[in-house]
Amino acid sequence: MFHPLDHPLERGWVGRIDGDRVIQLAAQTLQSLFTGGGTAREHAEFPLAGVHLLAPVLHPPAVRVFEDQTTFAFANPAAILGPGARVAGHDGGRLSFVPRLAGVVGADGALAGFTGFVEWRDSTRLPPKDRDFALALGPAVMTVGALRPDGLIALVSVDARLELTGAFVGFDWAAAVGLAGEGTTLRPGDLIVGPGVQLVEGIPPETSIELDVEGIGTLVSCTTRQDVAGVGDG
Repeated sequence: MFHPLDHPLERGWVGRIDGDRVIQLAAQTLQSLFTGGGTAREHAEFPLAGVHLLAPVLHPPAVRVFEDQTTFAFANPAAILGPGARVAGHDGGRLSFVPRLAGVVGADGALAGFTGFVEWRDSTRLPPKDRDFALALGPAVMTVGALRPDGLIALVSVDARLELTGAFVGFDWAAAVGLAGEGTTLRPGDLIVGPGVQLVEGIPPETSIELDVEGIGTLVSCTTRQDVAGVGDG
């Protein structure tokens, strides 16, 4: 999802990134693109530098965060934020975050693609409210045919300083999807979120953090002292 810098849109348009350009597609949402077979008529073309990327799934029906393929907890779909969003805890203090990889459900309850995911946490709140306010998603979704999730390298930078290098390994995505769909229906846009690389703590206000996932791109978030989390484009 994206909008041109000179034409801000709350929901944005579905687009396909092709090198240094973004091609607008005739689909209302990423979910509708997946259920339509993953193809759509092409519209206008924009330079990548001239657009703002939004959260690939603006309103996921459900978000399940796994620590391994046998256990998960539901997270707040209303807390989804896009690239460049500003994040604050309830008292404007230091925050922590966990870099993760998210699978996006497409048609027939199967995973259609993967994207970056940052789970923000506020240690001044008791669980589960400590992680109920900001879930950054993006910047783009790579389809399952174009990306193998096991072994993907993740680089985490804090104010442009490399803080952490890790890899998403050992998670059985098929088993997780099977568990998530047991006794219920997985809907297009549902998020299956894998285990984190490592908890990064002590992030002060006015700090920029970047999650760079191999093959997906760089998801940027910024902390702020404001009282309301999620300030900025979603």
